Amino acid sequence: MTAAAPQRLVDALSAAGVTLETDDRRRAEYSYDASNYRVRPLGVAFPRTVADAVEVVRACADAGVPITSRGGGTSMAGNSIGPGVVLDFSRYLNRVLRIDADVRTVQVEPGIVITDLMGQVAEATAGRLTFAPDPSSKSRATVGGAIGNDACGNHSVRHGRTSDHVVALDVLTADGQLLTATSDGLWATNPDDVGAVAAAAALTVALRGIAAEYLSEFRLELGRIPRQVSGFHLAHLLPENGFNVARALVGSEGTCVVIVGATLRLVPVAESAQLLCLGYRDVVDAARDVMTILEYSPAAVEGIDSSIVDTMRHRRGPDAVVGLPDGCAWLYVELDGDDHAQVSARGAELLQRLRESGRLVDGRIVADPTESASLWRVREDGAGLASRLASGGESWPGWEDSAVAPEQLSDYLVEMLALLDELGLTGVMYGHFGAGCMHVRITFDQRTEAGRAVMADFVHRAAALCVRFGGSVSGEHGDGRARSDVLPLMYSPSTMTAFAKFKQIWDPLAILNPGSIIDPAPMLTDLAMAGIAPLEWQTSFELAAGDGTVDPFVRAVQGCVGVGRCRTSSGGVMCPSYRATGDEKDSTRGRARALQDMVRSGAPTSLEGWKSDAVRESLDLCLSCKACSTDCPTGVDMATYKAEFFDHYYRRRRRPLSHYSLGWLPLWLKVASRTAPIVNRLVRPGTARLAGLTSQRALPQFTSRRRLRREVGPAVAHADTVLVIDSFTQGFRPDVAGSARRVLADAGRAVECRTDVCCGLTWISTGQLTRAKKVLTKTAHALDDGTDRPIVVVEPSCAAALRKDLPELVQTDAARRVAARVRSFATAVTEQVESGWRSSVSLPAEVTVQTHCHEYAVFGAGSQRKALAAAGVDGVREATGCCGVAGNFGFEREHYDLSMKVAEQALAPALRETSSDAVVLADGFSCRMQVDQLGRSSMHLAQLLDPDREREERH
Repeated sequence: MTAAAPQRLVDALSAAGVTLETDDRRRAEYSYDASNYRVRPLGVAFPRTVADAVEVVRACADAGVPITSRGGGTSMAGNSIGPGVVLDFSRYLNRVLRIDADVRTVQVEPGIVITDLMGQVAEATAGRLTFAPDPSSKSRATVGGAIGNDACGNHSVRHGRTSDHVVALDVLTADGQLLTATSDGLWATNPDDVGAVAAAAALTVALRGIAAEYLSEFRLELGRIPRQVSGFHLAHLLPENGFNVARALVGSEGTCVVIVGATLRLVPVAESAQLLCLGYRDVVDAARDVMTILEYSPAAVEGIDSSIVDTMRHRRGPDAVVGLPDGCAWLYVELDGDDHAQVSARGAELLQRLRESGRLVDGRIVADPTESASLWRVREDGAGLASRLASGGESWPGWEDSAVAPEQLSDYLVEMLALLDELGLTGVMYGHFGAGCMHVRITFDQRTEAGRAVMADFVHRAAALCVRFGGSVSGEHGDGRARSDVLPLMYSPSTMTAFAKFKQIWDPLAILNPGSIIDPAPMLTDLAMAGIAPLEWQTSFELAAGDGTVDPFVRAVQGCVGVGRCRTSSGGVMCPSYRATGDEKDSTRGRARALQDMVRSGAPTSLEGWKSDAVRESLDLCLSCKACSTDCPTGVDMATYKAEFFDHYYRRRRRPLSHYSLGWLPLWLKVASRTAPIVNRLVRPGTARLAGLTSQRALPQFTSRRRLRREVGPAVAHADTVLVIDSFTQGFRPDVAGSARRVLADAGRAVECRTDVCCGLTWISTGQLTRAKKVLTKTAHALDDGTDRPIVVVEPSCAAALRKDLPELVQTDAARRVAARVRSFATAVTEQVESGWRSSVSLPAEVTVQTHCHEYAVFGAGSQRKALAAAGVDGVREATGCCGVAGNFGFEREHYDLSMKVAEQALAPALRETSSDAVVLADGFSCRMQVDQLGRSSMHLAQLLDPDREREERH
């Protein structure tokens, strides 16, 4: 690639109507995937049509610029990053084109997310059919990526690999010819395209030639075990396999063609399924029982070890994992069939047989769907959970995907564990035990030269070990930058020559994903953890220090390892801005990558440091909802990083007007409460614009101090409970304070109401941390009274700030003592019920609930539902998602439109499904304002449980 190539390429694509984004922020986002590597691209293109992709490929071929195809960017082997143009298909080329239920096929574009495909197939076939490959990353991984890696998934014991479900592929050659690869050959997609017809004919001759030349090698070395994914799958070209060019291209990692469409096989969905959860002393004992389990034709045999479970509970609370039997390693065995009685009988028989074998510690049949979903969530989040452990340690991919025949798995694990121990490493293990494929994240030290040398030594020795057991160094993640270097240990020189010829037939210019499989760089090249400047990044927040060898802020932002759960379209709350825009820039991962480049040495954004405009742009649409701190498997807390960055970025700079109007809201509320009627008359749409706020959202009415005093009531002697009435409640809805006081008193509590303390949240969310620390220091001093009285906070976001932000900003024993006493109102209600209290008012059978994101993140996703169930409300429709207002965000003029799009993710649909006379609960003031904006009224949980409610309703 010449120096003039980049601009020539940009100009050529622009003339063709395709934008190549080459700014520093975009390039930072696409420098990483979920692997250990960082390769900075020349630019990123987002093709909207196949024609766009053709233009990009032809322009790159003319300029000699490498091309890397990318879907969800979740590759753990480094095969979705590259030095040239990254083609991201996930943003636009993501449709299902045709479903044929009769012949059980589906035609798709490469960028469709696997769960989206499954959902559309289920809807079109009334749940009868599905796309079988279901990797743990299926909620953000795309079909194109699954084809590129030959992904498998949790049910591969039953359904095999992606290659087993590929009928045909529409592909672009390295010079931009559009061809279709099928089960029996290669053809021009458009038979009238003379150039494509000639290209298909020439390629067919070359491919038949390579199959004939290396026939014995392909028969002896390829396709030996179920998960032999390493290298090219050239056994499909053999005569006995029908010259299946489509399947030969599956698993080629974008090195031979650019996939622009696929026709896939669908499979029937079993009528009945049953999950068995089996506990063992260790993963070796679990592996020894696999062959017995396989006799019962399971659909899935998956495994995890205790480190993953401990981390899940540490990050999301003890209730995050329910239903596990005793043990330190577990197998999930799913049996299925069309007869429920037969499935149940097989499960009972298998469980009894395993108990008799003597290795099973404990086992159970999981009948509760909620327990089953919880257990599968642990397995599916394995890669992220294993990367940042509850112990504080870090683990990494690199040798996370080896596979052997299932009957060899236990002995292989014994020797792998011995090798880890010899080199002073620890492996966190999970994976597809039934298929013999182990995912192991290892405590490599990639930040030092000595640590990287140990990593290289381990991988090469582990590869030799795997080959000795007849295994494959990759079982579904591909070889990429991580393992292509060790392929000569697995394959003969003759087969490696055949691989090189296969690549050269398709890509004579060597521009398609160079460095994967063929001609790789040494595995330690381009490691993301290498080359980080040893700088000290001063922060106001106390961030986890790990082992103390890495700056805490650097370690925090590097917590994102790229697994991409923030790119899901459903489930959980994270990430509302990405769900609204579909742009990597607006995902938690995209923001983390911009911050990671900021702290690097040599990366453009690090030159600006805290003053980086690229990072400021990346963080702009972050709603600071905190959902990532719990939904992200690695616990990335982007709200905290945004507050920290803004604090530095705006020093000696003029801030947005909203940072003064809303950031200092507690102060303005104190002033307004003295003359509330006058202030309310003065507030007009024009006032909002002057304050940097949108005029499209009605501003709340300020309340007088007199009204607040009436609701709070007289002081109570010898109180056993502290009720903190936050600034929002004081200033806008003091009636909620009165209700909260009465509910607590109804349980026999003596309540002390505090209106003199503040959580500092508005200053935190706008990145004014010096002021926030002053406010919180005063609050900690005021509330640290030497007792262990619970501190109940009316507003859930303020409760979350006092529980989490207070000790991280103030960092004193007093702050930690106060934080430990803090309860959200919902958690306080649950505790009251557990202590014997029962509500004295009649409650509705059903309610719709908008749980505040901060309560979701800090006090648990089920805090509101649990409180309502405890109080006696079983019918709960939960709008699980951010409301879109998120403090100051939804009031800011430039963010209003996005805030309404975010509301459509959960809250607005839930309200439309709620009858007009049904109760809507929104404890958070922001949530209440969005409910109002959507044309409904809402109440606080305290108002629902208020013992005076029915009396007031009668009057």
